[in-house]
Amino acid sequence: MKVDRHTKILELIKNNPITTQEELLSKLRQEGFNVTQSTVSRDIKTLRLQKSHSADGSYRYCAPTGVASDMKNGFEGILQGSVITVDTAQNIVVVKTYSGMASAACASIDAMNLPTVVGSLAGDDTIFIACIDNSSADNLCQILKKYTG
Repeated sequence: MKVDRHTKILELIKNNPITTQEELLSKLRQEGFNVTQSTVSRDIKTLRLQKSHSADGSYRYCAPTGVASDMKNGFEGILQGSVITVDTAQNIVVVKTYSGMASAACASIDAMNLPTVVGSLAGDDTIFIACIDNSSADNLCQILKKYTG
C-alpha cells in the first residue's frame, strides 16, 4: 500500500545515506516492497524529497521539513475516515473500521511508532493491537477514540 511504502521511504532516508533512486529501490525491495523505478520516482516527487550534502560531502535524499507533518495529517485523516469503534480486551486494543479500511488504518497506527505497542494485525474491518500491558492498551484506546466518527 502507498501509505506503508511512503512511511518506509521516509524511514529509510532518515536512517541510511541513500544517494540514488536505484539505492532506494533496492532498499525498498529488501524491505518486501515489490516496486518499479518509475514508482520510486513518483514517490520521490510526491514526498518532495530533496538531495542535500551529507557529512562526507556526497549528496543524499532527505525529506523537506513539512513532509513529516503532512504525512502525520494524512495518517490522521485516514483514521478519522475509517475508525468506527475502539475497545480493549486486557492488553489488546480492538479497532473496528469500515469494510476494507483496516489495513490503511493499521498502517497509520503503526506509523505512530508508539513505544508501548508490541505489534498489530489487520483484517478487512478489524485491527488487533497488542500492547505491553493493560494500562498501555487503555491509554491507546483513549488516543484512538478521538478518531471515531
